[in-house]
Amino acid sequence: MNKQTFELTLHGMAHGGKAVGRHEGKAIFVPYAIPGERITARIIDDRKRYAFAEGVRLLEASPQRVIPRCAHFGPGGCGGCHFQHMAYEAQLQFKREVVTDQLQRIGGFTDPSVLPTLPSPHPWEYRSHATFHVDAEGRLCFVGTDNTSLIPIEECHILRPELLELLTLLDLDVPQLERVRLQVGSDPDDRMIVLSTRDDSVPELLTDLPVSVNFLLSDNEPVNLIGESHVSYTVRGRAFRVTAGGFFQINVPMAELLIGEVLERLALRGNEAVLDLYAGVGLFTAFLAERAALVTSVESYPPAVTDADINLADFDNVDLIEGNVEDVLGALNESYDAVVLDPPRSGVNVRVLDALGDLAPQTIVMVSCEPSTLARDAQRLTRKGYRLVSVQPLDMFPQTYHVESVAHFVRQA
Repeated sequence: MNKQTFELTLHGMAHGGKAVGRHEGKAIFVPYAIPGERITARIIDDRKRYAFAEGVRLLEASPQRVIPRCAHFGPGGCGGCHFQHMAYEAQLQFKREVVTDQLQRIGGFTDPSVLPTLPSPHPWEYRSHATFHVDAEGRLCFVGTDNTSLIPIEECHILRPELLELLTLLDLDVPQLERVRLQVGSDPDDRMIVLSTRDDSVPELLTDLPVSVNFLLSDNEPVNLIGESHVSYTVRGRAFRVTAGGFFQINVPMAELLIGEVLERLALRGNEAVLDLYAGVGLFTAFLAERAALVTSVESYPPAVTDADINLADFDNVDLIEGNVEDVLGALNESYDAVVLDPPRSGVNVRVLDALGDLAPQTIVMVSCEPSTLARDAQRLTRKGYRLVSVQPLDMFPQTYHVESVAHFVRQA
């Protein structure tokens, strides 16, 4: 490994949060740097065609560089944030550029319409839930920048204050404790602790804290121990209960914007049949049902389907189906005018894309939290006869490289 330092000018931002420059004809990726900066760097991992380096000295700083808020941020520290050294406006700009780059390089789109990134109303203190790993000393930790080390957390500036307060109050004595998830609903007093152990043994607990406690088995089955089995979120005036183990957007104010972006692209007139895939607890389904004739909601996680049944109880035009999306789609005989899909980070199963091609809805709106799989899946949809109209990035995860996107597809005539 070459330990020598060299001067490097960063010219762009790569997906994953590292700035990129070129040295001796090779792409060099450097964390905690900003495009436009000049640094001295040292190679730490040479992959022949490209390399990863560490910044040694900042020679010329970007005007977009700011002082990070958190003592845990930086090389060898917490891996939860990537952009605290960067002004918020710059974070938004680089996220748009990354989405565009992924669509071009992976998706093969020549000139994709990627709109300016919508900012979060709260760039700090926005996370309504977080999962901590437990180290050998029983301390609650986030995973470090090397994706292996556990970093005990004493402060966190992207957590909602209610969670940070709960973190400081916790004194857990649970054998084989592996993970602890802290969650807070829209009501600051609606707080929940979710525990997981290495051996799946359900602990007996007492607490004097005003908090619900649940246990999550290794198969993601929740067990209620104390208080409620769920927390509740209010989005656009509607309440959504979310059982321990279920998915819900971590940034609730941005979830409201996200729904608006989806509805705007669908432009429903009231007579459509809409398919909501990877539907979770019914967040999109609820607002689709207010505007469509029929909504079919498909979700594989049983507790989430139970939640959706409660969350959507006031609608008589919703059909809930429990099952894997790829299995359910093949059995559907109805036709649909539009589809909304919010897949996991791994993207859309190719069987689902094939089935969508067969169903041939006029409009598809995909909500993606991973630009690389969005680009891959967008390319596949174009092969099924769809045109990518636009992509709207949203900053669901400020201070990190993660970015949510709403991609709008229409069927070619």
